[in-house]
Amino acid sequence: QVQLVESGGGLVQAAGSLRLSCAASGRSFSSYDMGWFRQAPGNEREFVAFISWGGDVTHYADSVKGRFTISRENAKNTLYLQMNSLKPEDTAIYYCAAGPRDIYYNPLYTYWGQGTAVSVSS
Repeated sequence: QVQLVESGGGLVQAAGSLRLSCAASGRSFSSYDMGWFRQAPGNEREFVAFISWGGDVTHYADSVKGRFTISRENAKNTLYLQMNSLKPEDTAIYYCAAGPRDIYYNPLYTYWGQGTAVSVSS
């Protein structure tokens, strides 16, 4: 029911910024909680950020708290991740994901994008 396509990745210097976007298909974007995940070479996929279906609740991994901001524009069917003060350890493939609304704000992510690469140089 939902297709997700990430964009905005690229090469950036340490302390720089990038904004990732995730475009969703379909008419029911606001029915889903959304999240960002990342996977670095040789590492497991890790949680980065969560945003509720209405955008009023957000959660962040400790490693990105204070540097990254997740947001969404439901009218545009688009999810964003603003990444500031980037560090080399942020280098990874970043994925957006969607899951049905959850009252505990811990959804089961059932839809995933293909990923967009972020490389941060020292």
